[in-house]
Amino acid sequence: MFNSYTETSLELHADRCINCKRCMQVCPHAVFTEGREHVILSRPAACMECGACAKNCPVQAIEVQSGVGCAWAMIGAALRGKDMDTECSCGGEDGSCCGNSST
Repeated sequence: MFNSYTETSLELHADRCINCKRCMQVCPHAVFTEGREHVILSRPAACMECGACAKNCPVQAIEVQSGVGCAWAMIGAALRGKDMDTECSCGGEDGSCCGNSST
């Protein structure tokens, strides 16, 4: 089972990276760090899967399924005016609510 606390859909294709560092500039959680020839995916568990890095990568070196993970649950709860504590049970025995559309 996918555990949204420890796994993400984020993938870096280092062979495509041109080291423009746009992902580093737009990532709100400093998931990427500077490397010599390409950026380094140094903190993948910190990714909230917002998709900013992938959308700003000019060579499509980054793939992420934005809208999955706890970020999606947080956004959905905020839009519905709900509290995350009552809205999401991410990583619990029943599985992750973060990808569910049950509202």
